Amino acid sequence: MIPIMLILIPAMLTALSVVREKEMGSIVNLYVTPVTRLEFLVGKQLPYILLAMLNFLLLAALAVTAFGVPLTGSFIALTTAALLYVISATAMGLVMSTFLRSQIAAIFGTAVMTMVPVTQFSGLIDPVSSLEGIGAVIGRIYPTTHFLTISRGTFSKALGFADLQGPFLSLLLAVPVLMGLCVALLKKQEP
Repeated sequence: MIPIMLILIPAMLTALSVVREKEMGSIVNLYVTPVTRLEFLVGKQLPYILLAMLNFLLLAALAVTAFGVPLTGSFIALTTAALLYVISATAMGLVMSTFLRSQIAAIFGTAVMTMVPVTQFSGLIDPVSSLEGIGAVIGRIYPTTHFLTISRGTFSKALGFADLQGPFLSLLLAVPVLMGLCVALLKKQEP
């Protein structure tokens, strides 16, 4: 449940941030200012990262207190993984927002880009090792797969940073790849 909440809402809200400016015409401000595309995108992303991290802390507290799920591993490792995951999730919303022109399309595209891979290919329902073909490829590269591995390891297997280096590296690589894609797709000048 935590991975779905951490990816869907921040990704959708972030998807609306740039495309709303395109629809309203205020994207022209980006064209005439010295702000770089990366600075503009990070500025759009930061509020939703903070909101998602607050959601993470509330969901983790709820899991431990209300549902009695013991956190046996490193809370710092889990929080770091959540931060990387949330940055990736908001970057996915920005990817959709940078090349679509309407809020409806951005919401729909983000929902499809997040919900289908999360539920079908990340190991939430079926193990990634049981997938074949393109599903297996998506499952191996999608950030949710690695966040699930880290959250399962920290909650139920008492794992920390040293034990989870592979999933952390994958999450860490997802951030510059997705942000680079956002920067490449966002045009500083309208054609």
